[in-house]
Amino acid sequence: MLPAQAFAAGKKKHMNLKKIAVIFGVVVVLAGIVGFTVYQSQKNVVAVQTARVQKTDVTSVVSGSGEIKPKTYANIGALAFGQITHLYVHEGEHVRKGQQLAQVDDIQPSANAAASRANLEAAKTDAVAAQAAYDTAVADLARAKADEEQKRLDYQRGKGLYEQQLIAKSDWDVRVATYEASASGLKQAQAHIAQTKAQLESASQRVAQASAQLRAMNDVLHKTEYVAPYDGIVSSLPVREGETVVMGIQNSPGSTLMTVADMSVVTAEIKVDETDIINIKMGQPAEVTIDALPGRTFKAQVSEIGDNAMLRSTGVSTSQSSSASEEAKDFKVVVTLADPPDNLRPGLSATAKITTATRQGTLTIPIQALTVRNRKELEEKPSSDAVQAAAPPSNSKSKDEDQQGVFVIRNKRAVFVPVKTGIAGTTDIEVLSGLKEGDEIVSGSYRVLRSLRNNSSVKIDNTAPAKADNS
Repeated sequence: MLPAQAFAAGKKKHMNLKKIAVIFGVVVVLAGIVGFTVYQSQKNVVAVQTARVQKTDVTSVVSGSGEIKPKTYANIGALAFGQITHLYVHEGEHVRKGQQLAQVDDIQPSANAAASRANLEAAKTDAVAAQAAYDTAVADLARAKADEEQKRLDYQRGKGLYEQQLIAKSDWDVRVATYEASASGLKQAQAHIAQTKAQLESASQRVAQASAQLRAMNDVLHKTEYVAPYDGIVSSLPVREGETVVMGIQNSPGSTLMTVADMSVVTAEIKVDETDIINIKMGQPAEVTIDALPGRTFKAQVSEIGDNAMLRSTGVSTSQSSSASEEAKDFKVVVTLADPPDNLRPGLSATAKITTATRQGTLTIPIQALTVRNRKELEEKPSSDAVQAAAPPSNSKSKDEDQQGVFVIRNKRAVFVPVKTGIAGTTDIEVLSGLKEGDEIVSGSYRVLRSLRNNSSVKIDNTAPAKADNS
């Protein structure tokens, strides 16, 4: 190759390299511009997590904790003063109705009952004698009536004969005297009847009095013996043999020997927050778990709803509290277990979940997606997306201007849409209006939802599940 040709080829090659370098530089500059532009645009974009509006089943549940209690139980209290001589049962023992539970010293009550029984027998004997005397008086009265009737007839016949002068005056006088004597005897028999009748009534009253006294003494005697009022279990036995028990006097409570609980109908008495009590109705189904029986769930239903609120710290009813309190309050709710096991004991800790409402195939969204914004704030037009995403909503606005809703993804922006909600489940809440099935909504994170503003630019990042970030 000639030198001129070689020079021309080298010059051409140099020009080609220069063109390539220029083109590469232009590409680098353009890439830098594009990257810078993308970077600047992404600076104002908020990363959000999203979920879809879908139709599911929602169940609203109210939970409360408390303890197992029998529906029927009785505190067996002392009915008389005395020393416990026998305890026939022990705590936790199953007893039958009428079974003897305890015996208190009964020597004096037994003696009093025996004396009253003897008085009653004596009164009955006197009553028998009074009855016999009355019967005799009745017979004497009948005889006196017959005698008086005979003497009256003789008197009447004699009077006619005497007036006709057919009998002597002496015979007439005898008949008159005899009739008057029989009339007096009749009056005497009638008076004796009244006397014996009064004696009989008095004897009967003495029998009734002695019977009443005997019943009173037997009652005192029976109160020294304690029996089970129904089938159940001895849930508490705070006394021992040899202890002295006393009966209650006025405002002073007496001794409690034991508590017998009828475990055939078992309930769970729980406390429900005042904000949830309005949703609870009689007969609603519930599920009860008992700490002592892990892994088991018992069906139940609401059988009683308390009317008075109780202070959470003290458990005292607000109707009994002398001063108003701002502290949290609970209401008592009783649920009855459908099929309680035999090994349940009163006082076991329990938790009840009461189903207050159920919706089948209704529109739902995650609870964490629901947020509140102020009406005036929604009408504002911030100067940049960065301000929209960073500035939290003001707390100085009136609650009357707050609006409940969710952020719906539209054209890569988060648009606030007011919604009306229904019942709330554990993780989802029912949507009554404002959304349709398939809408994509912002579901997290909590930090973003708390500060996100209407019409902010967003980018979707669902690589990690949404978390309720409370920070």
